[in-house]
Amino acid sequence: MELQHVRAVITGGASGLGLAVARHLVAHGGKVALFDVNEARGAAAVAELGERGGFHCVDVSNEAQVSAAMQDAATRMDGLNAAISCAGILGAGRVLGKEGPMPLSQFETTVRVNLVGSFNVAKAAAARMQHNAPGEDAERGVIIHTASIAAFEGQIGQCAYSASKGGVVSMTLPMAREFARIGVRVVTVAPGVFHTPMVDGMPPAVYESLCAQVPYPSRLGKPEEFARTVAFVIDNRYINGSTIRVDGAIRLQPK
Repeated sequence: MELQHVRAVITGGASGLGLAVARHLVAHGGKVALFDVNEARGAAAVAELGERGGFHCVDVSNEAQVSAAMQDAATRMDGLNAAISCAGILGAGRVLGKEGPMPLSQFETTVRVNLVGSFNVAKAAAARMQHNAPGEDAERGVIIHTASIAAFEGQIGQCAYSASKGGVVSMTLPMAREFARIGVRVVTVAPGVFHTPMVDGMPPAVYESLCAQVPYPSRLGKPEEFARTVAFVIDNRYINGSTIRVDGAIRLQPK
C-alpha cells in the first residue's frame, strides 16, 4: 500500500511513537485520525498536522467509544485502510511489593489498555476494512500492533506490562490467519527502549546507563525510526503475521 493512499487510525497518536507515525504518514501524503485521551495534546497535534489530521478523544479500553470513533474517522478521511495501535501504559510494579501484593485492579488496568485496547481497535478496524475495494493482492487494509521487547524479556516489576504485551504478540498470528480471508494483514512491532516523553524526566546518569545497555547503536531509539518501521510494514504486503523487534540488539536484564 503506497503511503499517499493511507487512511489511518493511530491510537496514542497525540504524542510519542503514535505522533511520530502520524507525522511520517502525513508527510508522505496520507491522512490520519488520532485516538487519544489527552485532548490538549490532541489539539496541538492536529494544529501541527493540518487538514490531513484529525483528533478523537477515545479510551481504547472502551469498546463502544472505539467503534463509534472508528466510524467517524473513516467518514472524515473518506476511508480506512490502516490501524496502528500505539496507546499504552507501563503499569509498573512488583507482584509482591513493599506494601503488599499488587492490587488486581492495577494488573487489570494495564491489560485492559494495552491488550484489550489493541483488540478493540483491531476488530473495529477490520469490521470496516472488510468492505473496502480490494487492491493489489486483494489487500483491503493493514493492522499494526505495538508490543514491546518486554513481551520476551520482562524485567522485575514488569509483570503486568509484559503480560499485556505478550498477549499482543500472541494474538498477532491467529488474527492474521483469520483476517487473510478479507485481505487484511496483521503485524506487530516490538520496540526496545525509545526516547519518548516517558523518559524526559529521567536523571542523566540513569539515561546514560540505559543507552549503554544497547549494543549498537548505543542510544535510545528515535520515534522517527519506529515510524519508518511502521511505514515499511504498510508498504510491504508480504509482511504478515509477524512480530518485528526494533531494539538495537538489546536484551533486557532481570532488573
